Amino acid sequence: MTTILTGGIGKTAVADAVRRLAPAGVEVVVSNDMDAVALLQAGRADYFLGTCQTGAGASLGVLVGLMGSATCHTFGRSVPSEDEIGALLDQGKRVFGFAVDQIDAIAPALVVAIASRD
Repeated sequence: MTTILTGGIGKTAVADAVRRLAPAGVEVVVSNDMDAVALLQAGRADYFLGTCQTGAGASLGVLVGLMGSATCHTFGRSVPSEDEIGALLDQGKRVFGFAVDQIDAIAPALVVAIASRD
């Protein structure tokens, strides 16, 4: 079972987008930053997808501060390619931030990439 947490201002919209594509064995939980850190560090969740207006600050601020930048990546306002997402997952990134107006482009790409690895 893979657990994906969603947070930030678009957390419900991200959860809905992920649920539409998530295959069996992928659970989606709407969360907040502090709970997400605790769940990720305890191994009770696998990934976090956070959103804010720019995708560069508030989407991951708490998680970067408490988990370290090696685990986190922000796309900001850019839409990553499938290869870019794969490379980030290969590097061990588990926490992703992006702009709220990019949910429909980025959330599906992330869930497909994550599901293909598990």
